[in-house]
Amino acid sequence: MTRIDRYIQKTLLLSMLVVMALTGSVDLVFSLAEELGDVDDNYSVLQALIYVLRTMPTGIYELLPFSALGGALIGLGILASHNELVVIQAAGVHTWRIVWAAMKPTLLIMTLSLIMGEYVAPQLEQQAQSDKAMQQSGGSIGSSRGTWQKIGNEYIHINAIVPGGENLVGITRYRLNDNRQLVSSSFAESATFIENGNESYWELFNVAESMIATSRITTQTYLQVDWFVDLSPELLSVLLVEPQRQSISGLYRFAGYFKNEGLEADSYFLAFWKKLLQPLSTAALVLLAISFVFGPLREATMGYRIFISLSIGLVFTIFQRLLEPASLLFGFSPLIAVLLPILICAALGSLMLQRVR
Repeated sequence: MTRIDRYIQKTLLLSMLVVMALTGSVDLVFSLAEELGDVDDNYSVLQALIYVLRTMPTGIYELLPFSALGGALIGLGILASHNELVVIQAAGVHTWRIVWAAMKPTLLIMTLSLIMGEYVAPQLEQQAQSDKAMQQSGGSIGSSRGTWQKIGNEYIHINAIVPGGENLVGITRYRLNDNRQLVSSSFAESATFIENGNESYWELFNVAESMIATSRITTQTYLQVDWFVDLSPELLSVLLVEPQRQSISGLYRFAGYFKNEGLEADSYFLAFWKKLLQPLSTAALVLLAISFVFGPLREATMGYRIFISLSIGLVFTIFQRLLEPASLLFGFSPLIAVLLPILICAALGSLMLQRVR
């Protein structure tokens, strides 16, 4: 039995790795073609290539569930085409034992998904996005770039966040009173995060500040200003990339931060649940793929199995992407939007396997 298990696991794992390599290569080509459109005097072809290579783990991570789906269909399909599944079942091996053997390589893919989603892809994505912004701007970023943030009664625009989040370029601050009236504005050329024991703050350099009163506006300049604000480098690093490309822990921290500031946090919670439950998505899709091989695809050709895997992945993605904005629009839990397609896939796969004789 152990030898049969190892044979099934080896076949499926090899198929999954081949599908992963193929999808990753296609994604790399299309990403590079798209990135070359941004090449200009400040952003060279070599820099575009480095950017694409840095963001490649993100693309692989996003395609992992579908790579596992395609690999399971193809791997088990090869065994079915050679009548090896029939022989294994005829030898007295129960269908669910084969299913469990086929799911073991999926557990490896699920573990890889968690590691890449938390530790590998987000860090490389942050580095790539920050370096690209600095390169395209020639070293300094104008107000047309950057990110806005609200902290208490202040609205802040940061032109650029240096990798790591501990250095900022171009910080504009607008402070409002309790009546929502503008009382001051300031601009600092740069900022550095200072951590001194239990105290932490931002040190602003070359600051120009305008105080707005009822009858006049006064302007002052400072070489250096200490800015005490609850905005850590970790949170700023999260701002560099889109929610769906951030780390799981970063998404949770930033969603909580948005919620505490009274801002819309559902999009970050949605991305958090989607990334946290991606291993379950992988398992559900593979279970569905296994049920198809034991059912309607037992005698199918390889091309037809590939077509079915693409169709399942497409339907799953469309359904998930319809539910995601619907949860934001109608206000139901983002967890339901992410979990419902997974449960449907798992239930359908289990039901089809129960019907196998």
